[in-house]
Amino acid sequence: MKTSLRSLAQTVLGAALVFTGTGHLTFARVEFRAQVPPWVPLDVDTVVVLSGVVEVALGVALLATWRQPYRAVVGLAAAALFVAVLPGNIAQLTEHRDAFGLDTDRGRVIRLFFQPVLIAWALWGTDAVSQWRRGRGPGRHRR
Repeated sequence: MKTSLRSLAQTVLGAALVFTGTGHLTFARVEFRAQVPPWVPLDVDTVVVLSGVVEVALGVALLATWRQPYRAVVGLAAAALFVAVLPGNIAQLTEHRDAFGLDTDRGRVIRLFFQPVLIAWALWGTDAVSQWRRGRGPGRHRR
């Protein structure tokens, strides 16, 4: 049962990343621009496109990678992505930028609480933490 729940969590997260990454590249491109902090030293549209490509790639990897330790590596990469975009979410709050229906600071704060959930989802759904503890994480040798 636990394995099937992890598999479902991984599949749903993979599909969500493919959908969101596609949004970066097409229908939600303008909305995603509001999340790029002004201190990022790249063109805003370039950041949106590159992050969209990364999200689609990670989503496809989550949908296609089921063998350990590769599955755990993909989970770690997805968790790292969610950590990496956190400054953009914070910037959207501190600069009072409206996007995705978040037009109040309260809504933007509530959204910040979901970032740790996404990180945990990526790690749990791919069993990354358990793999790491068992010595099967990236760069570790089996005993």
